[in-house]
Formats: sequence, structure tokens, C-alpha cells
Amino acid sequence: MLNGDHYDPRDPGLLEIYYNARRLLRKYNNADPADPSGRSEILAELFGFRGDNVWIETPFFCDYGENISIGKNTFVNMNCVFLDDNRITIGENGLIAPYVQIYTATHPLKASERIIHDHSGSRYLTSARPVKIGDNVWIGGNSVIFPGVTIGNNVTIGAGSVVNKDIPDNRLAFGNPCQVIREI
Repeated sequence: MLNGDHYDPRDPGLLEIYYNARRLLRKYNNADPADPSGRSEILAELFGFRGDNVWIETPFFCDYGENISIGKNTFVNMNCVFLDDNRITIGENGLIAPYVQIYTATHPLKASERIIHDHSGSRYLTSARPVKIGDNVWIGGNSVIFPGVTIGNNVTIGAGSVVNKDIPDNRLAFGNPCQVIREI
């Protein structure tokens, strides 16, 4: 899965990780907001890496958790969805606004290639590509980051953007599809 190969999301080993993440997310999303150390302990167990002073508003959603790395001083606002079927790496000092969605999973476009019918019923061919977000990045609300995208350092992504290609360092970008507007 992490190599970009096709995988079965219902594989028993993956489901075990998924169910563990769901248990941790339920604890985190229901934790007392006035207990930062308790919330921090849950995130330490959920994520592959979490730097100091990471703040994640609730509710927060992800698939596995262990494929997420977030650098120090990053703030993730409420209702964000990180589908971490591959690695999601977020740098330091990031600002991620409400309802940002980061996807790593993808499927073939043609239904005949995407849907597999066999003795167990129908399943879907799935692969995943990593997402990398640099340091000092601000991603505006309701933005969607596609699988395989790299966003450089010191980038601002405007609200409502659909980021389907890489964005180099020091840029303002926004739109659907997201486009570089100017250097900053």
C-alpha cells in the first residue's frame, strides 16, 4: 500500500489498524478540551509522528493515523479528514482550516478496471500515493488535496481550492483546479 501498489482496504491486517484508529478517534473526539495532556497522549498513540505543540480541533477524522506525520506548532481546525492510506507529511508551523480534506487513496477511472467481481462479491481496486505539505503552509477552509500532491514551503492555498498538482515554495495558489496566482 505504501509503495503505491494495489491493495484491499478490507484486508484483515489493515482492518485491525483501522479499527484501532477508530477507537482512538472516538476517544480523542470525545475528550475533554480542557485536558490538553490527555488529548496529546491520544494523538501520540494515533499518529506516526507528532511534533510539539500540535493542536487538532475536534472532530477530526482519518483512516489509519499511523501514516500521518505533523510537525511542531501546526494547527488543524475542526472537521478535517485525512485519508492516510499512504503517508501524509505536514511540516512545521502549518495552519489547516476547517473542512480540509487530504486524500491519498485513488482508484482507476474506468469502472471495468475499478470494480472487481469475484467469489466474495464486488470490491474496488485501490492504490495510494503520499501527500507532502511543507513548513509554514496555510490551507484555506474546504480545500481538497489530491493523492500524490506536494505543497512546498511558505505556501498559501486559498479557501475552496482543489489541489490536484504540486505547488512550489513561496506561492499563493487557489481555485478549482488550484493554480499558482503569484509568488509571495
